[in-house]
Amino acid sequence: MISFKEFKNERLGEKCLYGVHSSGLEVFLVPKDHKKSYAIFGTRYGAMHRTFKTDSDPDFVTVPDGIAHFLEHKLFENEDGSDTFSLYAQHGANANAFTSNELTAYLFSATGDYYENLEILLKFVTSPYFTKETVDKEMGIIGQELRMYLDNPYRRLYKNLLDALYVNNHAKIDVGGTEESIAKITPEILYRCYGTFYNLHNMTLCLCGSFDPEKVSDVMDKTLKPSEPINITHKFPEEPDRVNKSVVTEKFNIALPMFYLGIKDTPFSDFTDPKAILKKICAHDVLLEILFGRSSDFYNDLYESGMINDKFSSGYIYGKNFSFVYFAAETREPEKVAAMIREEIEKAKSGKYGEVINEAFERSRRTVYADCVQEWNSTSDIADNILDLRFIGADVMGMADAAAELTVSDVLERLRESYDLSLSALSIIVPDECAESEK
Repeated sequence: MISFKEFKNERLGEKCLYGVHSSGLEVFLVPKDHKKSYAIFGTRYGAMHRTFKTDSDPDFVTVPDGIAHFLEHKLFENEDGSDTFSLYAQHGANANAFTSNELTAYLFSATGDYYENLEILLKFVTSPYFTKETVDKEMGIIGQELRMYLDNPYRRLYKNLLDALYVNNHAKIDVGGTEESIAKITPEILYRCYGTFYNLHNMTLCLCGSFDPEKVSDVMDKTLKPSEPINITHKFPEEPDRVNKSVVTEKFNIALPMFYLGIKDTPFSDFTDPKAILKKICAHDVLLEILFGRSSDFYNDLYESGMINDKFSSGYIYGKNFSFVYFAAETREPEKVAAMIREEIEKAKSGKYGEVINEAFERSRRTVYADCVQEWNSTSDIADNILDLRFIGADVMGMADAAAELTVSDVLERLRESYDLSLSALSIIVPDECAESEK
């Protein structure tokens, strides 16, 4: 059994149960009286973790790019030949998985048979089965997937932005790897990576919905075996305080040019205070809402002039070892709109928009706070956010408090520290007939 400790957020009226199973797996339970329940089982392993060692390893090992994503695919194959998705379907569950820069996660949602579906999840993720034949077969499947991604303009746009922003940071490694890199994957390498990163002490399970904590504990007792604690050391390259390229332009079969403008920010590996992490995230959200949100003068002026459409967006993408602000748009004048965004940031930093920021602050802060509250109405949003924030050292229970307690000074501090335009880069995709060469 697990001894759960209850945490409450009085402002939200929400609670979360936390405990560590005897296997070493940490567990978050959020009881919600919803028809649909949700589970996500994640490991701190993503595309960035290519060079690592444990205390028992004599030296660091570097593995082929794309292996975390490859492992995600392979775990759905069971030794007895059964199909994991078919097992889920028998119990009415929708299942999926994903790999990102810094994590891999397996998930399901269901309106019934919750404990049966939870058992399926825990069993297949903790039961690896790799042979040369199945690995070779998967190479062909993933190779086809990688070729398909090359034809996706949005993926190319994002990939080019990361390559422009970062000189050495492993954030620029494609999650799927390349056909050349995955060709180097063997069952032995897969088992080594699995044994390192799928140790239950390196994983987190988040459940949200209507369930009995004791029954959840029973399922875990039935399916999980104790594992020895493991210490994983990563080797990441040093990232210089500059961008790799200022502009990358690529031709594509599209009707309207599009761009990503990014600004490098300090990664959360430099933060030790969970509250500081949440405050930084909220400050970015409020600042972007003030300057570039749908109610801002910038957005409405450009939208009414026809320079941008309703696909214009801005946001903050973060991880433990990388983070950046982005702006995205479809426009016939990508360089001009990007220059206008930079100009808007410079005006704000110079103090010319001091009154605007002060007047719009409370409205924007309330918008961000409302989003934090709204996310507690979705079982998947709750569990996903718990996992994401846990893996960067923060607690989702404090996010709404961070938004509620944010000040204008916090936002201005973020503007000064995180919007250095010398650390910005532009990724553009244009229709074939008017493309420029890469700059």
